[in-house]
Amino acid sequence: MASPAAAAAAEAEAGEGAVTGDMVSAGFAELERQQQLLATCTRLYQQLADHFGSLERGLAARSDALRVRRRAFDARTHRALDSLHRREASIDGSVSRALDHLGSLSAASDKGAAPAAADAEEAGLAEGLRALCARMDSAAFLGFVVARRKEADALRAEMPLALKLCVDPAKFVMDAVADVFPVDRREVRSPADLAWACVLILEAAVPALADPDPEIGSARPLVPRAARERARGMAREWKEAAERKGGVEGAKPPDAHAFLQHVATFAVAEREDRPLYRRIVVSFSWRRQMPRLALTLGLEEEMADIIEELIAKRQQLDAVNFAYEAGLQDKFPPVPLLKSYLEDSKKTPSVASDNSSTSSGQSGSNVNKKEQSALRAVIKCVEDRKLEAEFPLEDLRKQLEELEKAKTEKKKAASSASSGGSSGPATKRIRASNGGPMPPAKAAEEVASVNVGIALPYSTPPMSYPAPYGGYGNGMTAYNNGMAPAFHQAYYR
Repeated sequence: MASPAAAAAAEAEAGEGAVTGDMVSAGFAELERQQQLLATCTRLYQQLADHFGSLERGLAARSDALRVRRRAFDARTHRALDSLHRREASIDGSVSRALDHLGSLSAASDKGAAPAAADAEEAGLAEGLRALCARMDSAAFLGFVVARRKEADALRAEMPLALKLCVDPAKFVMDAVADVFPVDRREVRSPADLAWACVLILEAAVPALADPDPEIGSARPLVPRAARERARGMAREWKEAAERKGGVEGAKPPDAHAFLQHVATFAVAEREDRPLYRRIVVSFSWRRQMPRLALTLGLEEEMADIIEELIAKRQQLDAVNFAYEAGLQDKFPPVPLLKSYLEDSKKTPSVASDNSSTSSGQSGSNVNKKEQSALRAVIKCVEDRKLEAEFPLEDLRKQLEELEKAKTEKKKAASSASSGGSSGPATKRIRASNGGPMPPAKAAEEVASVNVGIALPYSTPPMSYPAPYGGYGNGMTAYNNGMAPAFHQAYYR
């Protein structure tokens, strides 16, 4: 039998080992706290893992991009060094060819003198150009080109050959355009705008100034140092004049084009002026020569950004042409851009007017013209880029035919309505339009109704430009159509 002391000890141990309800609750509370802490730690760990994983992926992508850029820079450096080596090795040969060319010109002049300027005017186009260039008669050259503006295609074909007959083509070209570029110095400015002729002459000068080495060609224009400095001065003068008039964005499109072509022709592009070149290229991107000029002026690194900017400005057709010129059509697929361009052309511009009926009629007419212009431009682009397999043209041609048919029917209806009206008002309108008396209020209405358009930059075209410079003479193009530049047909004519 156990002693009393042993029994007391057993009872004490039993009392100490008893588990109460409070102890159980406290234990579960501690477990829950530990569980929450573990969940928080797990969540933080996952967030940190995702964050560092994202950083690693970003660093890896940037490293890959840097490696690609480094390889591209290395390849470009090698190409540039190879080009420099080829140019250095070709200097003697180019000088020899240039001297031979001058010798042949001298021999030709000894055999027979070139006809006088008056005879050149009466001669054929090719003979007249050659005569003026052989005589270095720059004063008559610009007038000859302007007088033959309706033969712009023939001028473009014959001028490079004629300019090669000049003893100093660079000086001859700058002398020829000096009266109207970089600023118009003529006492009598008639015709008003001759920038188109400057562009034509400057473009023709590129092959005339090209290095005689066929492997180098226009990549190294043979411009004497004095002529190059003069060309730089002319470019600076144009920039200063443009800034005084409110900036290059406010310049007339042919003037801005002539400036860029001048810089490209005489190879006087400056690195610090590249932002200026880009502003001009983007502002007048609808002109068909702008993509090529952008590359010539050293903007090849910015072409992707320029294309994205054009897309953001809803000038998708221009973006397509820039992408093809820069070889970026894989990065900027043309078909989605062209479809987006067509969708935008169908949107009615938000133009308010006090006369709701006149506003709605004019707005509908503008939308119709804009859509027709867009359809023609897209069809031409698809044909030129050989995209018929990706973008069938049957539906577009049907849409264009329907729009043209609706336009013709609308004209017939308007004509029949005007002929069937009352004779009194019609007689008054005819008499007033022929110079008869007109009430002052009516005269004000007639004046106010002239050249009404959407964002029309100039009231009338400064002159009738030759057809080959799309965007000049045609009423559906640049100056005379009152629609956004995105729908000009400057590329396709």
